[in-house]
Amino acid sequence: MSENTILLAFLAILALLVVVGIAKSVIQVHQGFTVIIERLGKYNKTLRPGLHFLIPFLDSVRQRIDMREQVVPFPPQPVITSDNIVVNIDTVIYYQVTQPEAATYEIADPMSAIEQLAVTTLRNIIGSMDMEQALTGRDQINGQLRGVLDEATGRWGIRVSRVELKAIDPPATVQSAMEQQMKAERDRRAAILTAEGVKQSAILTAEGEKQSAILRAEGAAQSAILEAQGESRAILQVFDAIHRGNADPKLLSYEYLKILPQIADSQSSKLWIVPTELTAALDAVTKGFTGRGGDEPVTVNFEGLDEDIADSLASTSLQDVDEALASARGEATRASSEAEESGTHSGKPFDPRAELGQHPDMPEQRGE
Repeated sequence: MSENTILLAFLAILALLVVVGIAKSVIQVHQGFTVIIERLGKYNKTLRPGLHFLIPFLDSVRQRIDMREQVVPFPPQPVITSDNIVVNIDTVIYYQVTQPEAATYEIADPMSAIEQLAVTTLRNIIGSMDMEQALTGRDQINGQLRGVLDEATGRWGIRVSRVELKAIDPPATVQSAMEQQMKAERDRRAAILTAEGVKQSAILTAEGEKQSAILRAEGAAQSAILEAQGESRAILQVFDAIHRGNADPKLLSYEYLKILPQIADSQSSKLWIVPTELTAALDAVTKGFTGRGGDEPVTVNFEGLDEDIADSLASTSLQDVDEALASARGEATRASSEAEESGTHSGKPFDPRAELGQHPDMPEQRGE
């Protein structure tokens, strides 16, 4: 019985070893990962995604590596600028393993190495810049830092794809000074813009006044021209009317006498000088109304005039005096009729006493 027991125990141990060996000989690698295999402590091969078989107890898994891109944020690091200002910079690094064998055997702790390299490189870059350059030159800092890290990690089988400065925090006193500087800069720009606006407004106002003055001058010139043309046409029409009416000395003398009161009608007139032509004018009036001295007919010289004007002037004459008086009386009668008719339509009949002042010879006016 003891031998059977020993045999059963041996078979059980052998079966257990077979099961363990089979379990160790089969390995499954997921997508995005690689597995480093060592045989008897020495690198043997790298397993890609899929199902693989190993030699039990000879082959062993050294490391399972994630081949996807990784994002590692580093804690804020104090950095001194060239103008001796301490700033805290947060950094974020994007990296990816490209050679799993080098990442396993070339560097013991790649993350710690990348962090220390990023801190030292960042201090070198920021140390050559002042505070303003560090705040405004993020792209430049990112590019330089990524270049240095990618060059150093290339032999480790790691590729640094991006480096981003998440935050640059200067001291509180520096932030306050920067805010005051920015406020002063904004005030300066606002003052400049206001001055530019005032300048443009003044220029536009001056330009508008210039255009207005030009337009007023042009309007005055046009007005003077039109007035001169009107006076010229009026003179020509008067000249035409005089020649068409065949004016005689009686009419001219009468018009001359009508102008004399206008000459004397002025508050500033202290002395009225009688022209020497007054005697001749009175003589002409006397001759005209008495019928003496008007033996020779009045003639008009049409030489130098246009033929059409000369013909029209020669064929015209003044209206007869009796006809003019009859026409005036007819107009007065028509006006009186219209006034009486208007009073009748308005509901108030015309009162003949309203025109007593127009008839001084009536008995009612004299009080009889």
